[in-house]
Amino acid sequence: MDFFHALATYGFLQRAAVAAVLTGIVCGIVGTYMVARRMVFLGGGITHASFGGIGIAYYLGLNPLLGALVFAVLSALGIEWGTARGRIREDSAIGMVWSFGMAVGIIFIYLTPGYAPNLMGFLFGNILTVTAADLWALGGLVAVTAAVALLAYRSVMYVAFDRAFARSRGVPVMAVSCAMAVLVALSIVCCIRSVGIVLLIALLTVPAAIVNGLTRSFSRIALWSSVVAVVGNCFGLWLSYRFDIPAGAATIFLLALTLIVIKLLPLCGPKRAPRSEDDR
Repeated sequence: MDFFHALATYGFLQRAAVAAVLTGIVCGIVGTYMVARRMVFLGGGITHASFGGIGIAYYLGLNPLLGALVFAVLSALGIEWGTARGRIREDSAIGMVWSFGMAVGIIFIYLTPGYAPNLMGFLFGNILTVTAADLWALGGLVAVTAAVALLAYRSVMYVAFDRAFARSRGVPVMAVSCAMAVLVALSIVCCIRSVGIVLLIALLTVPAAIVNGLTRSFSRIALWSSVVAVVGNCFGLWLSYRFDIPAGAATIFLLALTLIVIKLLPLCGPKRAPRSEDDR
């Protein structure tokens, strides 16, 4: 059956297509902040730490994504608070939270009575299992992310590039950092079912890295990263249907291949130049 005919016929495929678009928008915008602030490792730490919440939720008989949300938000705020006060280096805090979350998840899943749950959907994602509730959550997250990008653009940009400069401009750096850390955590949890814990960090960072090879403007990177992520998700879904392979893995493969091609083209991308205040 042709992909587009199947798309018009099956509800689960329609939900997957909508999830591909919404996930791409969220990851494009949030990923731009992560790459600009050089906090890719932080995203990986929060992503894997959320596994601890999944394990605890399974043990208590609760919704796994609710447990992942609580654990991810607490991990993000804990890292921001600990590093801001100079009590621990950021890379050390991230590594500790990363491994602690995975360890907690494994322990509680092992302690769960009965058969161990199938965690492949959380580790590697399955966009075909997205529900209507997941789409509503993603839609709300897209609205919040777009509002933050429009209303707090300069504050977020200043914090992403230079926190000392942001303080000199009167930006509440700690408040903005914590708010963005929570937004990163929310994005991670809402996209886990579509992409999975293992592959999600690539969807958050590779589109921004691709566009960053073509432009240095923060606003244009955020816009075109979303476009690249959406296109990659949609092509990944098509490849998944055409060749019967996991959609998340197909998407990451396409985006990584595109990044390699972009970086290998010697004339692709402008020469580095000082950023203006509007394009930082």
